[in-house]
Amino acid sequence: MVTALRSPWQNSYVERFIGSVRPECFDHLIVLGEDHASRVLRSYHEYYERSRTHLSLHKDAPATRPVHLLNQGEVVTIPQVGDLHHRYERPAA
Repeated sequence: MVTALRSPWQNSYVERFIGSVRPECFDHLIVLGEDHASRVLRSYHEYYERSRTHLSLHKDAPATRPVHLLNQGEVVTIPQVGDLHHRYERPAA
């Protein structure tokens, strides 16, 4: 199905992504131009696919991550999207 130009409400996937990226990302920064917005979107897309939990995926990310047990070491913080969001992991031994 082809959607009309400048009509994101006709594509539910685009509408959902815009509904996430605006409040979780662009409402918290000042965009300094098209290049900056493009870098932020690439960074947010990587976060969205690899780290952000999705209820429809039973609180997993689209790129499945391994489950770490409690006794596998210390938890470290990995900043993402310019330190706007964080991923928490246990480093490999």
